[in-house]
Amino acid sequence: MRLLLIPFIVLTWINLVYAVEQPNVILIMSDDQGYGELSRHGNPILKTPHLDQLAAQSIRLTDFHVAPMCTPTRGQLMTGLDSFRNGAMNVSSGRTLLRPELKTMADLFQAGGYRTGIFGKWHLGDNYPFRPEDRGFEETLWFPSSHINAVPDFWNNDYFEDTYTHNGQREQYQGYCTDVFFRETKKWIQSQKQGKPFFAYLPLNAPHGPHFVPNEYRGPIEAAMRKNEKVVQHLKPARRKSLVSYLAMCANIDENIGKLDQFLQESGLSQNTIIIFLTDNGSTMGPDYFNAGMRGRKVTLWEGGHRVPCFIRWPGGKLGPARDLNDLTHVQDLLPTLTELCDVPQPSRDLDGMSLVPRILGQVEALPERMLVVNYSRMPFPGNKKSMYLSVPRKAGAAVLWKRWRWLENRELYDLKQDPLQQKNVAEAHPEVVKQMQGHLNQWWEGVKQTASVPQRVVIGHAAENPAMLTACEWLDVFVDQQGQIRRGVRKNGTWHLIVDQPGTYDLELRRWPRESGLKLNAGTPALKVTDGLFREGVALRIAKAKIQIGKFEAIAEPDTSGQFITFADVPLQSGPVELKTFMQNEQGKEICGAYYVYVKRK
Repeated sequence: MRLLLIPFIVLTWINLVYAVEQPNVILIMSDDQGYGELSRHGNPILKTPHLDQLAAQSIRLTDFHVAPMCTPTRGQLMTGLDSFRNGAMNVSSGRTLLRPELKTMADLFQAGGYRTGIFGKWHLGDNYPFRPEDRGFEETLWFPSSHINAVPDFWNNDYFEDTYTHNGQREQYQGYCTDVFFRETKKWIQSQKQGKPFFAYLPLNAPHGPHFVPNEYRGPIEAAMRKNEKVVQHLKPARRKSLVSYLAMCANIDENIGKLDQFLQESGLSQNTIIIFLTDNGSTMGPDYFNAGMRGRKVTLWEGGHRVPCFIRWPGGKLGPARDLNDLTHVQDLLPTLTELCDVPQPSRDLDGMSLVPRILGQVEALPERMLVVNYSRMPFPGNKKSMYLSVPRKAGAAVLWKRWRWLENRELYDLKQDPLQQKNVAEAHPEVVKQMQGHLNQWWEGVKQTASVPQRVVIGHAAENPAMLTACEWLDVFVDQQGQIRRGVRKNGTWHLIVDQPGTYDLELRRWPRESGLKLNAGTPALKVTDGLFREGVALRIAKAKIQIGKFEAIAEPDTSGQFITFADVPLQSGPVELKTFMQNEQGKEICGAYYVYVKRK
């Protein structure tokens, strides 16, 4: 018996040592903070001493790119695949949903023995099977959609004392949003079992608008502006006010970075914890005052739309000295890089990203030469006359990146070495470069166009989410994603693309306002003064009845006695894909808009 136990004991000891030696990972991503919003990068107003220190201790990827908007970057980070291949290609309009069959970074770390947690902005789907708890995260503290105060978010959240979703249940948290997400990350790390590594994903909502921030962070920014008046003297008062708040939000992030670093030092975790810091797209305000020598901002294909900072620090990881690496790199490289560094299972599929480990460890002097494609689904705003700006994925909406060259919208070539501000199209002077980059784009498009054209579908009737709340932000190719739009009562309608998990009878409850608001269908709501701003008055819509179409079922109904909703009870549904459309109507039966909120329950 003793001889049988010895191999078991040795094997158990080896597994424990293996687990201890695996590094912890904290992956921090801020929202809408550009390359220039760090004092290390020359910002004339903002001071970021803690991010500067992190950068000074890190491998710094100086030619690192993401997508020019939130969701595509997040999906590429989580899967190592281009956005048109993974399904998450827009910030709303039914195109945020990350294909459910794909393993995420969290899935891989969990399979490798890690505890996994997310604290902040997910933005890859609000319903089953797209939520973070469905995608490999054990601990989940998050808010839905693109920003706090988006349509699916808890009504009237305002960055202070907000209600978020914690492990499947809505809970209120005291404090400012960024402080809360850092605080809860540290609490979760402290609760971890000894000897088991953790993967903490900290995707912040700041400095995304609305630009709400504790007032004490504004003073230093305003003082710095007065000292550098020439930088902002051209700004109108409202824009200048927004810039103050935006940079104050960045200052708050920097302070929290410093507190996190101190926590890791005091907890003895610093040496064996990998910290990665990046941002999700280019600056929203950089071109107004300082853009680090680049053209463009968020949602543009110029360099300022997608080139962002990326720092990788691992004091105990034998990464060599802190230094700049100027290779062309992309956000989808981080999944294969981190899984290799942490010795966790690799995806069982080909990736668009490549591991940077040989370069980071100094095993090679340069990465293999490569071309990268940046593409995403455009916002379906009325008035976008050019077809390439519609939300339907299109080849011509791309940027191709290769060494010093940038091929944009399949028609313009820029040479960053000679023209860093991308002001002169040199396509005619370099036909061979154009031919190669155009050929790469064509080949890339052939590989993604089928996947990109298939809408992802929310599942209803599944035990993991029953009832489910559907919102207008999932209307395919229709943009309704802000609670401000609900307050205005935007006259829009769209279609939900769904999958019925189980056949049976379903109740569908249609609302103009979410349940927690307590508002009636045809009521308005007064303007609301919140902690750091004002939510505008909500207009009344004279809703008298509603029509529903789901599959072959069609019916009309009137409000319940409370006047808050209209219910369609015992709707028979078969399993499989189905489309849902709703119509809020006046007394004459004329359509006003779609139901912004629908609560679906399988009975």
